[in-house]
Parts: sequence; structure tokens; C-alpha cells
Amino acid sequence: MAPMPRSADDLTIHTGRLALWPMTPAFLRASLDGQVDAAAQLLGATLPAEWPDEWAGVLRLRLRQLEANPALQPWLLRAIVLRDEQVMVGHIGFHDAPGGAWLASFAPDGVEVGYSVFSAHQKRGYAYEAASGLMDWARQAHGVTSVILSISPENLPSQALASKLGFVRISVQIDDEDGVEEVWRRVTAL
Repeated sequence: MAPMPRSADDLTIHTGRLALWPMTPAFLRASLDGQVDAAAQLLGATLPAEWPDEWAGVLRLRLRQLEANPALQPWLLRAIVLRDEQVMVGHIGFHDAPGGAWLASFAPDGVEVGYSVFSAHQKRGYAYEAASGLMDWARQAHGVTSVILSISPENLPSQALASKLGFVRISVQIDDEDGVEEVWRRVTAL
């Protein structure tokens, strides 16, 4: 089943080549239920063959957050979609709205961003473009000037991207699920 074109909405973030489309609860449920064709139709983009296998845990977490608080929709997961081809090449989003409790010591009133670009689409600048677009949106539309990344010490590509985006390593922590993570912060002016 071919994806249907997605209509523009006020939550979409556009960059040069990409559209960052919010993953709605309906899309997340269809993905988690294995209804990939229905999920693709809801999103309006072709999904990768391996969707959502590797990412099911984060999809379940974000769905629970949206069910508890629908106002989080603009902040949480977004599909990274090539606008011209309407193909999903990854996902990006904040872990919560600004000012999450765990961020208090690193970035009060800040946000944490996470992203993944599917292996078939890596090394084309999509992560940089999507992260820049999302952070610009948060700064311009919501006054967010402090952003956090948590990166595995072994993830050299993400460390290089963090540096390129202006992040600085500020701490190391142990995450219950991911183990040792380096905490990187970027602070920008309004």
C-alpha cells in the first residue's frame, strides 16, 4: 500500500531536505501492533523494512507519555522524512517538555534530544540537519536555549556530531538501561 501524501500542519518542522513529522499516538500504536502499512499511511511516508523492531522500546515509552499528557506531542518523537521522496530516514525528538526533573543539575528549563538515522541513510548529513532544525524550533518558538545529549563513550559518530553542533561534554553518568553515558550540553542565545 503506497503512503498517502501528508497534509501540512502547524507541528511540522521543515529544513532544507527534511520534514520532521510528529509521531501521533495512532501511528505509534499501528507501528507497535505490526501494522506497518497502516502506520506508513498514517505517517504519509514509506517506512524501512525493519520498522519498528529496534525502536519498539522507545515507541512504547513515548506512547505512554502521550497517553498521559497529549500536550507533549510537539516535544516527543518525530519522523525524519525526506520531503521529495516521502521516505522516513530516521527519527528525532526530545525526551520530554522543557524542564524535566533529571535535567535540573545540567540544564534547568532545558531539553534532552535523541535521534537515530537508519543505517541505509547514514553519512548524508540528515542527523545534523534534523537536530539543527529541531533545536532551532525549540529556541525560536519556545525560548529553549539549553539542550542535552546523552552519548555512549563508544559512539564516536554521535560524539563528532555533538561537537559539530556546538555541544560540549560536561559530565558522565550511569543510565539504568544504557550504562555509561557522557552528558553533552549546548547553550545558545535567544
